Amino acid sequence: MVDQLKGRTVFITGSGGVLGSTYVRRMLAEGARVIASDLPGHRAEALKASHGGGENFRFYDLDVGDEDQVTGIFARILADGWQPNVVLNNAAITGELLMGAGKPFPSFADTSVSDWERTLRTNLTGAFMIARQMDRDIVGNWPCTLINVASMYALNGPHHQIYEGMPFKSFSAYSTTKAGIHGLTLWLAGYWAKRQATVNTIAPGAVFNGHTEEFQRRVGELIMAGRMAQPDEIADAMLFLCSAQAGYMTGQLVNVDGGFSGW
Repeated sequence: MVDQLKGRTVFITGSGGVLGSTYVRRMLAEGARVIASDLPGHRAEALKASHGGGENFRFYDLDVGDEDQVTGIFARILADGWQPNVVLNNAAITGELLMGAGKPFPSFADTSVSDWERTLRTNLTGAFMIARQMDRDIVGNWPCTLINVASMYALNGPHHQIYEGMPFKSFSAYSTTKAGIHGLTLWLAGYWAKRQATVNTIAPGAVFNGHTEEFQRRVGELIMAGRMAQPDEIADAMLFLCSAQAGYMTGQLVNVDGGFSGW
């Protein structure tokens, strides 16, 4: 559907990753005004290089784990003349991201409290702080929607054996925060219901991001569709949730996982 997001202004946290950058690209193509945010660095620079010249694109540096930054983010956006009516809590730390910072992937026994708490701070507390600031600055002033991004591991345990011999594993703190994300959705959906605000969760499945053929094979055996998802396949569902056509949906968890959660 062309221009299914026309008239929507979408604010996305964690916009520079494989899914976040796909959401930005697809939403701009569907007529949305997009406010992207991420930590300063190469991912942010890549987004600005790709979209920075467009009149419908805006970028803000943002660490969702920093309360002062989150407290001021919507005031900055509104002062610049943008009025977000869709917000995506997409920012997240994964085990792979920790590895990218030069750390070896820890076993559960060797998981540090600092890595655990850093993940909770970004993935769950950050999502709470964004929602709290929406409550202060946006909700009730105009119709809006919040979409919290979870994972196929939010309500389903990982198959640990598929990670044997791989340089990365399933990260306990990640699964824990993604389960908590949907709890936040359920709480907020009722709390905001009379203020013209909806809240839903999307739970993406295994998304291909340069994985080895062996890992793809192992994961594919657990999925009805028999393969990992392409980022645009997750974005297809996200576009619907951001659109006016999803206006009667609230408090829902939408699995986009090729059938992983159905078995």
